[in-house]
Amino acid sequence: MSSFVVNGGMQLSGTVPVSGNKNEALPIIAASILCHGTVQLDNMPDIGDVRSMLTIASALGATVSVMKNHTVSINAALVSTSTLPLELSSAIRGSILFASALLVRTGNAGIPQPGGDTIGRRRLDTHFLVLRALGATVSVKRTKTGSVVYTLQAKRGLRGAEVHLDEASVTATENAIIAAAGAKGRTTITNAASEPHVQGLCRFLKSMGVMIDGAGSNVLTINGTNRFSPTRHTIGSDYIEAGSFIGLAAATHSPITITNVDIQDMRMILFQFERLGVHVDADPARKSISVPKRQNMIMKRDFFGAIPKIEDNIWPAFPADLISIMIVVASQAKGMCLVHEKMFESRLFFVDKLIAMGAQIVLCDPHRAVIAGPSTLVGATINSPDIRAGMALLIAACAARGTSRIHNIEQIDRGYEKIDDRLLKLGAGISRSTERRKNWVHPFEGKKI
Repeated sequence: MSSFVVNGGMQLSGTVPVSGNKNEALPIIAASILCHGTVQLDNMPDIGDVRSMLTIASALGATVSVMKNHTVSINAALVSTSTLPLELSSAIRGSILFASALLVRTGNAGIPQPGGDTIGRRRLDTHFLVLRALGATVSVKRTKTGSVVYTLQAKRGLRGAEVHLDEASVTATENAIIAAAGAKGRTTITNAASEPHVQGLCRFLKSMGVMIDGAGSNVLTINGTNRFSPTRHTIGSDYIEAGSFIGLAAATHSPITITNVDIQDMRMILFQFERLGVHVDADPARKSISVPKRQNMIMKRDFFGAIPKIEDNIWPAFPADLISIMIVVASQAKGMCLVHEKMFESRLFFVDKLIAMGAQIVLCDPHRAVIAGPSTLVGATINSPDIRAGMALLIAACAARGTSRIHNIEQIDRGYEKIDDRLLKLGAGISRSTERRKNWVHPFEGKKI
């Protein structure tokens, strides 16, 4: 298991480009299975979760090119396998997205229990309720080894329907969209998630010939088809990564310019950073955000002197994936705030590691924490529990005095491309404990197909 060794307390500076949106790339890789021709995807982030999804596509029979300059092509003409490999599926939650694509292509789907971050219960009920509404049957069994496998069938194909999601789940919405794209007739999805990456999936399917109305709202109308045209699609900018780099600049009091940013996706994120006293210069024309150095970060109290509350909610509210970053930034600002994480009951449990580094945080319950700052952070040996908490701890290590060692950094690599190399270019004192980075090996490299 690899580690980062971070010599903190250094002021950073420079420019860092934002990668393609991980949460858009994953459903689009799954949806590529719908097409019998070649799909080319540009601005693809070269990260662990993307590699896992591409490897699953290969295991299903798709021809996947070696990624070059963040471009990859997928040809799913020979897809015939309908069961996901257990080891790969259990490594990433996004594997559940292949359920809808396989039902459309083969009429069957065998999905082992998907993996992912350990941030609390992440129910799959909505996914299966949606697919049932579109005509699929769903059964579940436990294998002799104790693994759970979901078996889905749609022998006569999926059919359009009125579908109301019992929760505005992003991944369930994406599964519903992919399934509806290949269903017979019209599907209306209500209480749909509307995040930028959901909109990106809709744009991708529309470029393949699917008629979709309502992208960006919580009501989608989709006319299914059985003809999916080859296409080329550019993955959108990752607004979560952009917010992470703003947090890095703020916590280390460093002047950093972040490029390749879709400013329209950053409105609520920038608003919440302002409440913590973090001011930025946004340039929509240049798609950049500049964070000045050594800001006087003072939390803004609400009206009548009330303590501010930072809370997540469904889009276009503040995204849950940035809650961990905001806690670190709040620990470096003057004042007190309450952070309320509404979605996952285990996401805040990483704060004990920040407390060990010197942060003044009271964990009130699994969903709420009170942060008082500014705190002087000191280096520590810590473990990365998930992608976002791992990045938050890495930011804390960069801001801390002394040396920190972060274990289980494979979690960070799942969502942030070559983050150590990018931080080195900004002047951070960071090294990877292994001499050589383990590169992804294409599953068919050196073999005849």
